[in-house]
Amino acid sequence: MRKLIAAASMALLSLTGAASADDHGNYPERPLMMMVSYGAGGATDFQARIVTMTAGNEDALGMPIAIINKPGAGGRVGWNWFATQAEADGYTLGAYNIPHFIAQSIEGGVSYSADSFEPIANWGADPAVFVVAADSPFNSMEDVVNYAKENPGQLTFSGAGLFVGHHIAALQLEKAAGVKLAYIPNNKGGAGAMKAVIAGEVLGGVNNLSDAFRAREAGNVKILGVFDLERNDFLPDVPTMAEQGFDIDNSSVNFRGVMVPKGTPQPIIDKLAATVPEMFKNGRVAKKMKAGGSPMHIMTRDEVLEMWAAREETLQELLSGL
Repeated sequence: MRKLIAAASMALLSLTGAASADDHGNYPERPLMMMVSYGAGGATDFQARIVTMTAGNEDALGMPIAIINKPGAGGRVGWNWFATQAEADGYTLGAYNIPHFIAQSIEGGVSYSADSFEPIANWGADPAVFVVAADSPFNSMEDVVNYAKENPGQLTFSGAGLFVGHHIAALQLEKAAGVKLAYIPNNKGGAGAMKAVIAGEVLGGVNNLSDAFRAREAGNVKILGVFDLERNDFLPDVPTMAEQGFDIDNSSVNFRGVMVPKGTPQPIIDKLAATVPEMFKNGRVAKKMKAGGSPMHIMTRDEVLEMWAAREETLQELLSGL
C-alpha cells in the first residue's frame, strides 16, 4: 500500500510539474493588463494604447492587453503599487518611464528601484520641450530667460511631477541659465500640465514632445526649445537648448517601455522579451505613432538593461550636482 501511495504521489507531482511547464508553454492563456502610472490622455497613456493595439494578433501575443491607469505623485502611486502589490504572473505588465522612476528612487521616499522590475522592451524616446501658450509674448528661450532674470522666481511653468523628465529638464535649465524658476508639478500628469499652459494658468511648461506636437498642431501652443542633443524630425524648426546657448544634454529624454515585476517566471520573461519588440515593429503601430508625433525607439530587453544602468549612473551624478 505504501508503495502504491508513493507511486501515486510521484505521478501527481509529475503531472503538476508538467501542467506548470505547459502553462508557461501556452502563455498567455488569457488577456493581460498593463499599468500606466499616468492619467488618460497623456503621452505615456496615448502611446501605450497604440503600441499594444496589435497584442491580440496571432503573430504577437495572441491575447489583448488592457491599459489600467494608476496616476498620482509623478508616477509614484502606480510604481509603488507595481513594486509591492502587482502579481508576478506575467499577466500584469507595467509601463516604465526613464528617467522618472530611477530619479525618484535615487531621491528616496518610494518603494521601488531599478531592481524592483524586469524590463521587457522599449518602444519610444520622447524629449522634453519648453512650451508657451500660442498668444504668449515669449518667442524664444532668450525671451523666457530674460523674463526670469528680471523677475526671479516668478516665471511659473508646469510639468508632470517631481523628479520626472520634465523636472530634471527644469533643473538643468535653471543651472544652465543661472535663473530661479517656479516649477509647478501638475497632479494630472502631462495632460494636466499642458492644459495649464493652454489655459494661461502658468506662463509656460516643460512637456513631452509628443504632447506638445499635438497641441501645436491644434494651434494651442508654441514650442521654443528641445532638451536633446539634436533637433527632432517631428520639430525640425525648433532649436535645441544647446543651439540657444544653454549647456543642457539629453538626460531628461523620456524613454518608455514595458516591464514586469521582479519574480516573474523566467520563461515568461523570455517569451515577452522575444515577442514584444516585434509587436512594436508592426506597421499600423508605426503609422499611428508617427501621426501622433510620438518618436519611436525600439530596444530589446538586453539593450534596456544597459540603458537603465547607464541612466542610473548619469542621474546619480546629475541629481547630486543639482
